[in-house]
Amino acid sequence: MLEAAGVAIFALTGALVAARKGMDPFGFILLATTTGTGGGTMRDLALGRPVGWVEAPLNVLICASVALVAWLIAYLRPGQLEGWSAKRVLLWADASGMALFAVSGTQIALAADVPLLSAIALGAVTASFGGILRDILAGDRAMVLWSRDFYVTAATAGASATALLTYFGFAPVVVLLGGLAAGFGLRAGSILFGWSFPHLPGNDPR
Repeated sequence: MLEAAGVAIFALTGALVAARKGMDPFGFILLATTTGTGGGTMRDLALGRPVGWVEAPLNVLICASVALVAWLIAYLRPGQLEGWSAKRVLLWADASGMALFAVSGTQIALAADVPLLSAIALGAVTASFGGILRDILAGDRAMVLWSRDFYVTAATAGASATALLTYFGFAPVVVLLGGLAAGFGLRAGSILFGWSFPHLPGNDPR
């Protein structure tokens, strides 16, 4: 259920970008599906396990459904999914999906009995790779490379909290809440307060 929630939210971010670019319904579906399943695909390939959406296409159906609903809204109410408010929705939906995927990706990696550090890395990949693919396909600068924002750092924080709380035997609900709080909290602080690492000397963040 955690993975499905992350897929749906990330699919929404892909659909919002497709609306901003004025794509057709198949463009919506492509961006939504790529965003929703990209990180999990990379994780499953790295683990040498069957890719989840290939064996059970539920996640693809979720992405396509989200995409078509978004396209219908964009078609019936032009401008509804564009502009400043839509960009804010994109940022916060992306932050939520990132946090969910950081937790679920790490838990899936731990269940595959990989080392702790490998599980953290795979959690961060699950949380960030779909967004990278979305932005590349849309012709945008990848959100993870925005110099002023924590993104991969936030994903790694969520994955690390999940892995460590699991390692020390905390209850599943504590693991879930701790991972979400670490990932989403750091990303939210970056969006709201501009939290970031110091910029390189002489480098203009703009």
